[in-house]
Amino acid sequence: MTENEVFIYESIFNQVRMGFLSLDEIQENILEEIEDNEFADEISEEWAFDKIREEYQKLVAESKQWKSPTDTERLIKAFDELGDENIVALHNAGYTTTDGEYEVVEVERELQENEVESDGYCFYHEQDLARAIAIENPSLFIAFQKVDNSDDATTIEVGKVVAEVLINNDFKIIWNGSAKTKIEIPGFRWQKIFDEDARDLQDYSEVVDRMVQ
Repeated sequence: MTENEVFIYESIFNQVRMGFLSLDEIQENILEEIEDNEFADEISEEWAFDKIREEYQKLVAESKQWKSPTDTERLIKAFDELGDENIVALHNAGYTTTDGEYEVVEVERELQENEVESDGYCFYHEQDLARAIAIENPSLFIAFQKVDNSDDATTIEVGKVVAEVLINNDFKIIWNGSAKTKIEIPGFRWQKIFDEDARDLQDYSEVVDRMVQ
C-alpha cells in the first residue's frame, strides 16, 4: 500500500471497528475523505469499497469468537449505572476532549430544563476509542469532571464514583487519584458491530431520560 492508501485504510479500519456507522455511511465518509485529500487519482472507489467489505467480513468472523459479556457490553452497563448515580456518562462523545465537554454541557442543559443537576460527568471520545480497537495493547481512557467546577476535591469525588462503578463491573483500572489524570482501563478491547436495530449509544437523550426519571 502507498502512504496515502495506508492513511485511508486506517480510517476504514477505525470506522468499521468502532461499529457506530453503517457500511453505506462509511463508504460515503471514505469517498469524501479521498476527495478532500485529493487522492482520487491514486485511490479508486473500487479499492476503497473492497477494503471496507474486507474489514467488515473480518470483524464479523472475529465476532463469532467474542465471549459475552464483552468489554463493550460491560462498559455500557457501567455507564448506565453511572447515569443511575446521577453522573452523565457519554459514549463516543466527539473527536477530542473539548468536543466531549461540549456534548456534556448540552446534556447538562437538557437536565436543568428538567430541574435536574448532575453530580458530574464522564466520557470517552473517538480518539480514545481508536486506542481501544488497536490490535496490540488496547486500552480506553475515561475523562471525568463536573460542569462549571474548578475545585479539585469535587473532581476527585466524581473520579472515585466512576472508578468504583468500573471496578464493580470487573474492570481493572489505572488512576492515581488525581483530578488532572484520566482513568485508564488497560487491556480494554472494544468489540462492536454496527446494527441498525441495536440501541444507539450516541442518542444522549436516553441519558437525559434515565437521569430525569
